[in-house]
Amino acid sequence: MSDSFLKKSSTNPQGNDTRQEPSLNVRKVVAPGKRSAEHLPNIVLLIRFLKPVTWIPVIWSFLCGAVASGAFGWQDIIGIKFLLGMLLTGPLASGTCQMLNDYFDRDLDEINEPWRPIPGGEISLRNATILIATWSILSVVVGYLIHPLIALYVVIGIVNAHLYSANPIKLKKRLWAGNIIVAVSYLVIPWIAGEIAYNPEFTLQSLSPSLIVATLFTISSTGTMTINDFKSAEGDRQIGIRTLPVAFGDRKAAIIAAILINIGQLMAAAYMLMLDQPSFALIVTLLIIPQFYLQFSLVRSPKTMDVRYNAIAQNFLVAGMLVCALAIKNFRL
Repeated sequence: MSDSFLKKSSTNPQGNDTRQEPSLNVRKVVAPGKRSAEHLPNIVLLIRFLKPVTWIPVIWSFLCGAVASGAFGWQDIIGIKFLLGMLLTGPLASGTCQMLNDYFDRDLDEINEPWRPIPGGEISLRNATILIATWSILSVVVGYLIHPLIALYVVIGIVNAHLYSANPIKLKKRLWAGNIIVAVSYLVIPWIAGEIAYNPEFTLQSLSPSLIVATLFTISSTGTMTINDFKSAEGDRQIGIRTLPVAFGDRKAAIIAAILINIGQLMAAAYMLMLDQPSFALIVTLLIIPQFYLQFSLVRSPKTMDVRYNAIAQNFLVAGMLVCALAIKNFRL
């Protein structure tokens, strides 16, 4: 990529496309010194736009689905199908959704995170559109190479990303709806994609255990998505986006998030008992304990504990997902 592809002109940081885009009239509240003055290499800029840290939960969900299929062995980690799955669920599909979110949230980011590539003046709207279109096509193609039905799931995920971020629907404005659709896209879709990738002889009945567990962990993920909302509460309030912290206040939102996180996992543990997998149920329950302990600090100070909570507690939550996947595999044997 040439420097002219990604980077904007310093004399017109919003690019020529802004005349066609409606403004939310929030730019005036951005402190001038907050904008990015960096001129980063294109590859670094692209990586920032794709946000690799957000790929991890989607890749993990695909892995859990593959394990739960009963046809996945750890030797398959170096197989072409798994590598394509990592490429799809990581930099391609997840990256596409992150770019879409940045594109549609550029006015909001000028308040909350003005150093991001678009509000920071490093990527024009035209070039962002080209990148999003290219990544979308590549995502669908790679999904089709794994299994034709997975290509359909990729399309659904991209549609969900539009529903979440784009006006006039913009589900992130609508309290629960935004977090739920993100949790479904991050957890249910890649989990089932992992199942289908390694179990092409699937039926709705055979997919039921994974659908149930993925849905229960979606409840927990809705709680973790709420924790992500604390950092952007100020901008959300100004724009009129009704996240839980905006609607209920930080402390009550933290309590609601903790309840959702715990309920989803406890129900998953109960479902393990229904599958006659008591050892796995016990492990999932034990993994909730350190999360519960950390939630006391989160409730006391949501805005200072949000990043630390997710950095530590989510490790136990995703470990519980893999435990459930192993339980489903054991149930099928």
